Amino acid sequence: MCGIAGYFGSRQLDHERLRKCLKIMHHRGPDHAAWRRWTNRAGRNAYLLFTRLSIIDLDDRANQPFRVGSKWMVYNGELYNFLELREDLRKEGVTFATESDTEVLLRALDHFGWEVLDRFEGMWAFAVYDESTGTLALGRDRFGEKPLYLYRDESGLFFGSEVKFIRALLGARLSVNFDQLCRYMVNGYKALYKKKTTFFHGVSELPPSTALFIDSAGNTSEKRYWRPAYRPDEGMSREDAAAGAREKLIRAVKLRLRADVPLAFCMSGGVDSNSLIATAKNVFGYDVHGFTILNTDARYEEKDMVDLAVRELRIRHTYLPLKTNGFLPKLRSLVRHHDAPVYTITYFAHWQLMESVASHGYRISISGTAADELFSGYYDHHLAYLNEVRNDPAVYEAARQAWTEHVKPLVRNPHLGDADLFIREPGFRDHIFLNAEDFADYLTAPWSEPFQEESLTDSLLRNRMLNEMFHEAVPVILHEDDLNAMSYSIENRSPFLDRELFDFCYRIPARHLIREGRTKAVLRDAMRGIVPHPVLDNRRKVGFNAPIFSFLDVNDPDVRASLLDASVIYEHVKRNRIEALIRKENLPNSESKFLFYFLNSKMFLEEFAE
Repeated sequence: MCGIAGYFGSRQLDHERLRKCLKIMHHRGPDHAAWRRWTNRAGRNAYLLFTRLSIIDLDDRANQPFRVGSKWMVYNGELYNFLELREDLRKEGVTFATESDTEVLLRALDHFGWEVLDRFEGMWAFAVYDESTGTLALGRDRFGEKPLYLYRDESGLFFGSEVKFIRALLGARLSVNFDQLCRYMVNGYKALYKKKTTFFHGVSELPPSTALFIDSAGNTSEKRYWRPAYRPDEGMSREDAAAGAREKLIRAVKLRLRADVPLAFCMSGGVDSNSLIATAKNVFGYDVHGFTILNTDARYEEKDMVDLAVRELRIRHTYLPLKTNGFLPKLRSLVRHHDAPVYTITYFAHWQLMESVASHGYRISISGTAADELFSGYYDHHLAYLNEVRNDPAVYEAARQAWTEHVKPLVRNPHLGDADLFIREPGFRDHIFLNAEDFADYLTAPWSEPFQEESLTDSLLRNRMLNEMFHEAVPVILHEDDLNAMSYSIENRSPFLDRELFDFCYRIPARHLIREGRTKAVLRDAMRGIVPHPVLDNRRKVGFNAPIFSFLDVNDPDVRASLLDASVIYEHVKRNRIEALIRKENLPNSESKFLFYFLNSKMFLEEFAE
């Protein structure tokens, strides 16, 4: 796990600018730093910059830029199935100089060609310069776990793991994209990956599952090497679904336990993290250390389930009390580090958790990202499920009764308390951009953008889950996870983002996903005998959250001044509306989120606007 950056074009970059960029990259790779430059026959210059966080083969021989023949690579990520690929390459007569996954990745590309990308299991963002042809290639993993930002100007292409690396190489400020800022404030974080835009004009991300090729003259082409799809096996039984999911998840965890440094686990009281922790402990005998944020809000507190899992699994465990002191300066620091607003208050808390993980000496954290999108997990999934089974009266009536008894009392979103909402209106999505019209009225200029989603399958439930996986929820989580973890030189791994597991789960018929008012029915069945039963049987859906007033004392004159004093944000947001908002004693969830969005937008503009 590392930091990478580079440039390919007609410019010659100043050495001081390169040194400055490497210094800025240090948090992503404190163990080694280096850069190289080439000039091809067309006169174009190629620069590759690298900082290393040593995870596999800690020896200097695995440092980068790494060379195989005429190819040089910088690479951020982990190739989890490198042992299997190395054995395949050895059978082909390939020899190795290191024990690293880095060498396996580059030798596999060199020996098998770019088609081998689809055989890789892992997370990656890499750049490969071929000095024999004077060409550059960039690649990104299939789920977009590792970031790779791009910026093109008249001279060529800049790239980097973080936007600040591009800014350092460019030697200039980037122009703020106010349209993206409005999208964030009005429609919320789930809108941010609907379009190929970022918070800066001209900056984009290489799409997941994509390789970008640049020839010696600077001409570019892209190739998509993997496309997700829902291909249900309608003959698959519940028992087969659980058995297959169990097998694939155990394999996914096994691969992600490969490391030459110890791993920590992000732990909640839910099924997702406990499936990973219990598999590591009970199947592989790993000495698990779990880390949990201790939430004081009763709506999101799950200490009883965490304590039970810790006790039954007999694992080491650390609680981190949620710290609210110094909120504003800490949040500003995090905005500056992210080169963007922090997407949700969850990730302010997650940043504190990563600090605790790092203080205990860990370089890897494992989290349960994407279980909701593989197995179902959100409240609107229940309504989509009722749409799926509507033509089977017995199944529908049982599912509706279970929803009424067990789910409806927990639902706070005003739209999702109607069991038949998606049966009457399959295209209804107002619950996602909740109160967007009201929040648009806070802006000084009109702005609106209706909800859009890709049509990837005829299954309403599976289409929602695929859109959440690739365009709404998971890209947001991965973005925040990566930046928060790497700010403390920690690699984040997500076992649910496994190609074989994904392909199997998207063969499971949608009718198996929810049972007796419980989402993740397949995952719960798959983990019987591994995860403690009370965790599997718990119906409560608890995502981490916290009311903003837990952090922000708006009655404090200094806090009010920081919110309402002169700022560039008030060229875009009506100050009187914010003043009225913070006078309210209690905010519903959507307004609490909006206030957090506003605060982040204010800090972002103050840090990055011209």
